[in-house]
Amino acid sequence: MADVIFDKRDQLDRIVAGLLQGETIIAVYDATGGGTGFIGLTNTRVIIQDNSFLGKQAAVTSIPYSRIRSVSYVSDKNLLGKFASSSTIAIDTGGKTYEVAFRGHEKARHAHDVILWNMLQGSGR
Repeated sequence: MADVIFDKRDQLDRIVAGLLQGETIIAVYDATGGGTGFIGLTNTRVIIQDNSFLGKQAAVTSIPYSRIRSVSYVSDKNLLGKFASSSTIAIDTGGKTYEVAFRGHEKARHAHDVILWNMLQGSGR
């Protein structure tokens, strides 16, 4: 696990605790806004923790790459054409779209690219 990218150790530990046999972690990023706690990327699925439930409840949603229809990367640019300090990805599963905002465009871009790569790997099988 030395090469796993993560923002917060407690979020990484939560993902580790829920891994399935043969599953490996690629990255765990802290999310901003809208109740989303974090997003975890493994070799088989995307894991999103949503903290927006009443009574301090949280939902952990697992989305297999094979169930993702599309992934979008959205980033505002400032007047000089450089990326802003935050970016968002949107994951469309057909019945629902999950949006995750990141601190920094590099993390959002990495998450987007990991999801897209895994989606495309599954489409060739």
